[in-house]
Amino acid sequence: MNNQLASIEIDVLLRRVSLFAVGIMLLILLWVLGLNLLLASDPYVEEVLSLDGDPVKGHAIFQMNCAGCHFQNASHQVGPSLVDVSQRKSQVGIIHQVTSGQTPPMPQFQPSPQEMADLLSYLEKL
Repeated sequence: MNNQLASIEIDVLLRRVSLFAVGIMLLILLWVLGLNLLLASDPYVEEVLSLDGDPVKGHAIFQMNCAGCHFQNASHQVGPSLVDVSQRKSQVGIIHQVTSGQTPPMPQFQPSPQEMADLLSYLEKL
């Protein structure tokens, strides 16, 4: 009898923990989606996303502003590898990362909307 009661209590506890974990994951998902929607409603972001980027020009922008820290094939780089960055971050997330300056030592960078569109187009090819 005690084993059955203990088993039921464990089952109830596991269900509560599972529901709590699902609730936390939903809150995180809603927060991320809400943040992306908020950032996407920014006029600068809207303009960047409305433009066609040129990956050749984006490569030149990358070489001048990013390559010093984000080498593509180096083991001692300051910033992380940006290979497949468009698979890990949304376009809105990349725009925010580049323009915010919120992740030192990365400086705040304010490219024109066309330059940002070009850079996004290049980063999608990495």
